[in-house]
Amino acid sequence: MSRALMLSIAAFALACAASLAHAADEYPARTVRIVVPFAPGGGTDVVGRILAQQITLRLGQSFVIDNRPAGSGIIGADMVAKAQADGYTLLFAFSSLSSSAKLISHLPYDPVGDFAPVALATTSPLVLFVHPSVPATDLKQFIAYAKANPGKLNYGSSGPGSSPHLATELLMSMAGIQMTHIPYKGIAPAITAQLANEVQMSFTPIAVGMPHAKAGKLRALATVGSARSAAAPELPTVAETLPGFEVNNWVGFFAPAGTPQEIVRRWNAETLKIMQSPEIQARLPNEGARFIPMTPEQFGAFVKSEIAKWAKVVKSAGIRVD
Repeated sequence: MSRALMLSIAAFALACAASLAHAADEYPARTVRIVVPFAPGGGTDVVGRILAQQITLRLGQSFVIDNRPAGSGIIGADMVAKAQADGYTLLFAFSSLSSSAKLISHLPYDPVGDFAPVALATTSPLVLFVHPSVPATDLKQFIAYAKANPGKLNYGSSGPGSSPHLATELLMSMAGIQMTHIPYKGIAPAITAQLANEVQMSFTPIAVGMPHAKAGKLRALATVGSARSAAAPELPTVAETLPGFEVNNWVGFFAPAGTPQEIVRRWNAETLKIMQSPEIQARLPNEGARFIPMTPEQFGAFVKSEIAKWAKVVKSAGIRVD
């Protein structure tokens, strides 16, 4: 994520905080916890941390990031699902919240019923990166190499049930290849492992992986969206080689079910206002990110559609982690 976009998101945090102060009487009167269910250093953590720091400065109350990098995001999500619904505990999660819903049978919470969808923050493409030791410069060559070396390659992810995990499982299913999954507690440790050649392949957010590709430490082969990314238009999509392949990678705010609607709607309204500003809209494409305006109800419907989509993928590919 560029410094310019980070500063713009920080400005969003300030504006959002000013409105939140009037959303409920004396809110916030004490520390507000923003749970990020992955390790520090990943894209979700970076955005959440900027929000927390800037809101703290604005309101004089502490908005703190609570990283819970365990259980593929399940531990952190469960904490929020069971927290008091008073606006003092929020979840800043990404698409694994929906993709894990049908993958893991023993979830301790209901991904739909136990959360109040607040706002979609951004969507951004994952990119298929390989270590330079892999003799492939495009996806067709990579698939051919993986077929010729079954089980030789390791792939990294931010945890079982995460978008990078399922994207790779979908790739293996459609391409007829086999690799070994090495899960990590977030995308930051996963990319560190790939740089060290502990894993040879990963689907990683474009803003996280491209600086390493430009430095020659990784090689970018393809993106996962339905169309090429404006941030890297030279990269083909996986679908150009494997028609029908598409993965959505998104981050958004959730609160415990039952959180006062005035708080939920105020967060959503300020998100729409700031993220639709010309300044933000001009910068998002350069980061490979996109903002789609949604009401809390629309965001909830989007999450449900993602759960339904991944349920079909999990069933057809026979993917299980438990």
